[in-house]
Formats: sequence, structure tokens, C-alpha cells
Amino acid sequence: MIRIFVTGGTFDKTYDEIEGTLAFTDTHVSEMLGLGRCQVDVSVRTLMMVDSLAMTADDRAVIVRNCLTCEESRIVVTHGTDTMVETAQALATAGISGKTIVLTGAMVPYAFGSSDGLFNLGSALSFVQVLPSDVYVAMNGQHFRWNACRKNKATGCFETL
Repeated sequence: MIRIFVTGGTFDKTYDEIEGTLAFTDTHVSEMLGLGRCQVDVSVRTLMMVDSLAMTADDRAVIVRNCLTCEESRIVVTHGTDTMVETAQALATAGISGKTIVLTGAMVPYAFGSSDGLFNLGSALSFVQVLPSDVYVAMNGQHFRWNACRKNKATGCFETL
């Protein structure tokens, strides 16, 4: 069983037509798993729905605590891309052992139809099954160790440091 923790980010944003802004309603993860015809045994739990730029130390502590206490040893965390590496660091330095944790997200909201989110979720589910215990970021078909990558805001991709 793979645990998927949802935290929000661009991955789950929708367009609020009344306000003219991006907002959160509910996660798209179950729909994405269905669309991708996922045959992997997963359990999805929403921890929060926040933009990663608004994520606090307390929010990160919630993510760490849930990863630490869940019984699954393979975990995917959906997360906003702007502070994904900071959350990966919090997880890696929290003393969690024997678990493979992969953070993933999207540069374009899934609800927009041209999102990279479906591809990134599928990649993260594959990576979490084969990588050794540690914390990783999975974006754009690549995986990176938590302390060896960054988001390149000019290209909109993650890259190795």
C-alpha cells in the first residue's frame, strides 16, 4: 500500500470565476488516479489545502508527523512547487527511517487540462516503489534526492544542484 498525502499547491488549484483568482475546493487526486488507470493500491488522505508559499512551520510539522506515524513505508506527498524542497528538508531531517517519501506537484493546475500534474503523480507513484528509503522530489519525469535539487523559476523545471 502506498499512502498519498495531499497538501494543496498548484496541483489542486481551480479557477474561481467570481473572484478571478486561483483557489482550492477539493483535491483532484482520486480523479487523476482514475484517469491514469492506476492499478497500485493507494490510500489518499488530505492533510491541508494550501499554497506552498503560505505554508507555515506548523503545516510542515503536520506533514512530518503524518509521514512519521503512518504505517505505510512508501509515501507520496502532493505539494506546491515553490517550497517543496523546504518540506523535503523538514522530512529528511526529522529522523524518519525506513520510509521512501516522494514529493511531487504541478506547474499548471490539473483543472486547466494542460497540467503536468497527472504525469508527475504517475512518475511519483513509480519512483516511490523502486527508490530506497529517503526523501525525494519527483518532477518532470525525473527524481532528485531532497538536498540535490531546486526549482528553476526561469524554466519552470526542477534541476540538480
